[in-house]
Amino acid sequence: MPHADLLPSLLYKINENQLALEADIIELTLWVEQRGSGDVANNVRGALVAIDRNEEFIKMTLPMLMTPE
Repeated sequence: MPHADLLPSLLYKINENQLALEADIIELTLWVEQRGSGDVANNVRGALVAIDRNEEFIKMTLPMLMTPE
């Protein structure tokens, strides 16, 4: 398999990891918030905005990369 063919699969796997990490970070954020650190939880949520902002573009472009020409 040529290296160029691996790129879409690699990006897909990286995106899966990113979404799994996001879910874990959200769980930890809720845990922190329940223990009275609302400021920390809000800061984390603010940082997670970038993942949400980019997710739609990633979802739209990955299938195009994975479709054979």
